[in-house]
Amino acid sequence: MDVFTKEKRSDVMSRISSRDTSPELAFEAWLAANGVSYWKHPPLPGSPDFWIPFSNACVFVDGCFWHGCPAHYRPPRTRKKYWLPKIDANRRRDRRASRALRLLGFRVFRVWEHHLKPPLLRSRL
Repeated sequence: MDVFTKEKRSDVMSRISSRDTSPELAFEAWLAANGVSYWKHPPLPGSPDFWIPFSNACVFVDGCFWHGCPAHYRPPRTRKKYWLPKIDANRRRDRRASRALRLLGFRVFRVWEHHLKPPLLRSRL
């Protein structure tokens, strides 16, 4: 059972940003600190978060919950009829986007949100 009314839940969910998320900003800071040239949100199929021209790489920064991280995703305990198909659809969309970019000759990388949390940011990237 949700603790919020339907209207309040809608308001809360509408405030969740799909761009400039904390993990995305952390990855952008890492790119900048390491002198990597990049385009943010390039107009490419699948809407990657970053395009790194010198290596022709597209990078998606994926949230562990929203994209079903194999290491950290835990199915929700409420509203399963909504969330399980939603996460499954996100995973299918991610695969289609990666495939479309690869067919165009791009290298595709997916960086999970948990890779961007200290101290992992320093040790894994």
